[in-house]
Amino acid sequence: MNTRRAATRLQSLKNATSPFICRPATGSADAIGAGPDGVLNPGTGMVHDTATSMIDAGIYHDGRRISSPRTLPDTFRELNSLPGSMAWIGLVTPQESELQELAEEFDLHELAIEDAVLAHQRSKLERYGKTLFVVLRAARYLETQEEVEFGELHVFVGANFIITVRHGNSPNLAAVRRRMEQDATLLRLGPEAVLYAILDTVVDGFAPVVTGLANDIDEIETEVFSGDPQVSRRIYELSREVIEFQRSTRPMTGILASLAAGFDKYGIDEELRQYLRDVDDHVAAANERIDSFRFMLRDILTVNSTLVAQRQNEEMKHLAQASNAQNEEVKKISAWAAILFAPTLVGTIYGMNFDIMPELHWEYGYALAILAMFGVSAVLFGIFKNRKWI
Repeated sequence: MNTRRAATRLQSLKNATSPFICRPATGSADAIGAGPDGVLNPGTGMVHDTATSMIDAGIYHDGRRISSPRTLPDTFRELNSLPGSMAWIGLVTPQESELQELAEEFDLHELAIEDAVLAHQRSKLERYGKTLFVVLRAARYLETQEEVEFGELHVFVGANFIITVRHGNSPNLAAVRRRMEQDATLLRLGPEAVLYAILDTVVDGFAPVVTGLANDIDEIETEVFSGDPQVSRRIYELSREVIEFQRSTRPMTGILASLAAGFDKYGIDEELRQYLRDVDDHVAAANERIDSFRFMLRDILTVNSTLVAQRQNEEMKHLAQASNAQNEEVKKISAWAAILFAPTLVGTIYGMNFDIMPELHWEYGYALAILAMFGVSAVLFGIFKNRKWI
């Protein structure tokens, strides 16, 4: 990578053609004793002012931590005074001023600094001269909430430094530091080994997420056939998580391919190439599972839509049957009301007690009125009966 001390560093390293060199630290803030604000507790290692986002800074030589500077200026001064050494600086959600300070010291590109400040970047690998800038999106499955939490990691790798800028709670960089410190053979392979360890940690974190999502899909399949009305919402939410997870895993293929393309150019050790191929295999496996998840969720959503439509059809059928039955009852009531209306009308008219009315004093008037009432009722009954209203 391009720094103001690149020439001195390249002369002191065995792998002078490597584009970036880094050595991990022991007793890092990521590893032990870090409080909720990312600052080490007393007695566990470095102690930083809570005003800074730097949770750990170490100077390394020949794979061993030889100093733990408390501030960025101290880190720069000690790195400059120790030829052949490397600085590893860990930051969590840093201020722009801190990144600008790092940019001035290590000649970091302004576009990379802008990405690190804003965050919410897609996973990618970019080279600015000899500076390597990697953006990784880590994921972890939260068992209690049954959801996926995403984190973002920006890595600047140079000839004599490595800077990690973390946004979120993952990945666990402490595991990377401990692993590299415990494996001197791997650490001596150079800076690519550390980057491999970071990539491997991020990719290994995908496996629990895949398992968690698979369990969620199994639960959803059961809920679909149990008629749970909330399952549609859960299918949608899980589909969004799978898509978001895919945005973390799929770009990893391109990142690893870009690194593989530089194997020969930078003389990467064959053993490390095999390690990186193993990481690539894990990424491919994760992508295959995620693709299958998307197909499964699409099919589950289709089945759920079909079942919902069937249930709606059954409900509509029952409503239609109830409506038809109600209509039949209304017809019967209406028919009988019409039948009873005729005699009621005649009886009402002739019950008004007027002296002057047609046929009022006729000898056969009463009999005729009764006959008329029964006759009209019989005719209406026949009509309604013929129409099957009664």
